Amino acid sequence: MNDFLNTFLNWEYIWKVFPDLLTTGLLNTLILSVSSALIGTVVGMVLAVMGLSTKRWLRWPARVYTDIFRGLPAILTILLIGQGLGTLARDVVGTNPYPLGILALSLIASAYIGEIFRAGIQSVEKGQLEASRALGMTYTKSMLLVVIPQGVRRVLPALVNQFIALVKDSSLVYVLGLLVQQRELFRIGQDMAANTGNLSSLVAAGFVFLVITVPLTHLVNFIDKRLRTGRKVESDPDAGDELDELTVSGKVQP
Repeated sequence: MNDFLNTFLNWEYIWKVFPDLLTTGLLNTLILSVSSALIGTVVGMVLAVMGLSTKRWLRWPARVYTDIFRGLPAILTILLIGQGLGTLARDVVGTNPYPLGILALSLIASAYIGEIFRAGIQSVEKGQLEASRALGMTYTKSMLLVVIPQGVRRVLPALVNQFIALVKDSSLVYVLGLLVQQRELFRIGQDMAANTGNLSSLVAAGFVFLVITVPLTHLVNFIDKRLRTGRKVESDPDAGDELDELTVSGKVQP
């Protein structure tokens, strides 16, 4: 039992690694996740619209893109982008692999987010589009103002779930060999574990990951519940009193 606790819960190593986890690892994990989520959301929406197009020259490229980046393992995509494009993009990013890590995560995220958006848009009843067209809106305006907002609202839980997956996938960027100040949570924990031969630093890194992902998981459940049950409308007791007074006075027939 003592050996188990010493291997996974050595408080000396945990307290030693925590400052780096919070000041460097957490910051870089959030930068990688949020940046790739924003880029992936924009590209994903474009992919969703292209995938729903009646024009084959728009629909097929979106389908091929989605199949490729959903079919490849995330770590393989990160290696191909980070190492393959690293030599081609050296004039732009130099030897810094950080932007390439964000690019790889964005490409992966956009493929999944695009499918989420496409499913949400397709779930909106066709009558919504027909009604907006009947009011004189163009197809583009109907999609932007009526259909897409409803579709996005319906897939909010799935979008938050995808962001949770993105936070965890950010740990794979370590394979690109980030600089010391660019290390994310997993890499900091792994480096200390390699130096000390003790896994407590990785347990500490896992704890910080849980601090990020567990609240988001509960947020997904909350959003999903609100979307399914709707917002509870509280009755106004004053309104009932006013109705009773009107009924007694004869202004409203009971």
